[in-house]
Amino acid sequence: MSLENVLVAVGGDDEGRIDAIEQITADVAGPAGAAVHLAHVFSHEEYDRFRDQLDFDKDSEVTPTVVAERQVNVREIKRTLAAADVDTTTYGAVGQRSEQVVALAEEIDADLVVVGGRRRSPTGKAVFGSTAQQILLDAPCPVTFVRND
Repeated sequence: MSLENVLVAVGGDDEGRIDAIEQITADVAGPAGAAVHLAHVFSHEEYDRFRDQLDFDKDSEVTPTVVAERQVNVREIKRTLAAADVDTTTYGAVGQRSEQVVALAEEIDADLVVVGGRRRSPTGKAVFGSTAQQILLDAPCPVTFVRND
């Protein structure tokens, strides 16, 4: 399988997985020369809160991508991949996370999606849902799941 586009779904709760996400992404995208697309999806409340915390002018048009580019996890992954000579593009979106990630994977014609998550019991998945599980089920391409050790 040749890789041209790798989508990395970056969440605010990925701190414990950042090193693994960076390593996996560099290992698969670097040798293939694939473009890496970093996606950070906000809930409406998160987007409003982060936009306010970043102290943008209230009247300025600030896109979700601009806010995503300022997220610590996104900046960390971009910095590490740049050091490995892997080009990245950042996308921000607001809405339901799994739906937005799958839609972006389709839009960029992703060959692989890299997503982080944590182990959950079947009951936990049924009650709370699982963004990573939904991406695994709905993505138009293979998905690499990175979990905390």
